[in-house]
Amino acid sequence: MNDILIQKRLPIGIQNLREIREGNFYYVDKTGFALRLIDEGKYYFLSRPRRFGKSLFLDTLGEIFAGNEPLFRGLLIHDRWDWSRHFPVIRLSFGGGVMRGEGELEQKIRELLTVNQEALDLKCQQSSITGCFEELIRKAHAASGERVVVLVDEYDKPILDNLTDPQTAKVMRDGLRNLYSVIKDADAHIRFAFLTGVSKFSKVSLFSGLNNLRDITLTPAYSAICGYTEADVDGVFATELSGLDRELIRVWYNGYNWTGGAVYNPFDLLLLFQERQYRPFWFETATPTFLVEVLKERQTWLPDLGRIETSADLLSTFEVGNIPTEALLFQTGYLTIDTEEEISGTYYYRLRYPNREVYQSLNGALLRAWTMDTQAEIQNRKSLYRLLLTNDFAGMEALFSAFFASIPSDWYRNNPIARYEGYYASVFYAYFAALGLDITLEDSSNQGRLDMAVRFNGHLYLFEFKVVELVSAGEALEQIKERGYADKYRAGGLPIHLIGVEFSRDRRSVVGFEVEHIKHEHMTSGHEDPSPP
Repeated sequence: MNDILIQKRLPIGIQNLREIREGNFYYVDKTGFALRLIDEGKYYFLSRPRRFGKSLFLDTLGEIFAGNEPLFRGLLIHDRWDWSRHFPVIRLSFGGGVMRGEGELEQKIRELLTVNQEALDLKCQQSSITGCFEELIRKAHAASGERVVVLVDEYDKPILDNLTDPQTAKVMRDGLRNLYSVIKDADAHIRFAFLTGVSKFSKVSLFSGLNNLRDITLTPAYSAICGYTEADVDGVFATELSGLDRELIRVWYNGYNWTGGAVYNPFDLLLLFQERQYRPFWFETATPTFLVEVLKERQTWLPDLGRIETSADLLSTFEVGNIPTEALLFQTGYLTIDTEEEISGTYYYRLRYPNREVYQSLNGALLRAWTMDTQAEIQNRKSLYRLLLTNDFAGMEALFSAFFASIPSDWYRNNPIARYEGYYASVFYAYFAALGLDITLEDSSNQGRLDMAVRFNGHLYLFEFKVVELVSAGEALEQIKERGYADKYRAGGLPIHLIGVEFSRDRRSVVGFEVEHIKHEHMTSGHEDPSPP
């Protein structure tokens, strides 16, 4: 039997190549990327979201340089590498634990240096952290006759863990900058260095002159260095696909892009194969409270998140006390690149949600953060789904009033755009998006822009929102009809529901809710389209 069709163990949470290769686990061969990196250069930096396989790739590099040939039999690099050479490898990982101050960071670094001294059978004489690190690199080179490989995992975690306390975060940044400066100064003794993390702090603020560090985060050739491709899923994991909807796997978990081909989140896929359920596995374990709090404090309008346009410079801006929303969402994995455009030497990007998991879960998390009564929010969301299934528009009118009432009063007082329709439309959007529904916002026609179109269960719902004084004027529905917003959808053959919703700021309630239906002679019975926009 072809080895690729033999069912193996799922390497959930395993970041050690030896355990995977010796324990009959599935392994997606990334050694081609490793070989290319080694051939092309010396100093590298890679940013990827949490739980994307950075630590495993770093461990793979370490085993290659250590010359552990048996682990690579049958892999792409095996016949292309000189296994007789053994390079000393220094590994620094800040992934474990949380450090809350300068003393804890210093203690962690000293522990890491001690572990490496023991592994290399060397002893530092210098008492300072930088002195010991430099001495370790120099002595390892002298003892082995080969220059040193330095691998740093989660290089930024001590900073990220303290972003809610900017002063402490700056202290951690300065301490790490002091450590990483050694890499530049020890250039003559280093064969290869690779640093990975979630965020991309500027070279000036963190790497202190290590300006030859090549950032491959957005290099097309390395877009799939972490994560699984379509070919990986259909090849390596072929035996796990039985009984699962292949297209639904793609909709839920594929879509991450760093200017190359789209890749899947590996953590999600492995848990899907184990649990056989489509759930937001990665989101439930990786979403930082800090992210939700920042978006809440900035009163971020959710409809804009999945269509942000930004520049390469702004996307790379990640400094303590200065983190643009788009950079935060992109670097943490909640938005990804949709399109890239180069204009006069500057690169611009349009961002999007990578997949249904992130689209649905992030909107749900923010909706919970914004709602005063969490239980009411959960019930409202479930009710919306059931009302849409049965096209119960009377029930929907009452539910929309409940949505409106859930908006915190501070939002009215503190938000200058609260008098506009788009403000209220964004709150309603959050409820629909948290169900993972297919939504189109501000869909243009030659007569204007419709506020929101929703496709669900073989039906199309066209919404227009209006802010009025105290009573309904019937303007919302009339605008849908007068401007012919439904015309562009008629050819689709779905039943169309025109829904005008009018709000009163003073009453804080829905004062107008009108519905008209457009039916077609040859209506097709549809199914829910779970794809996010």
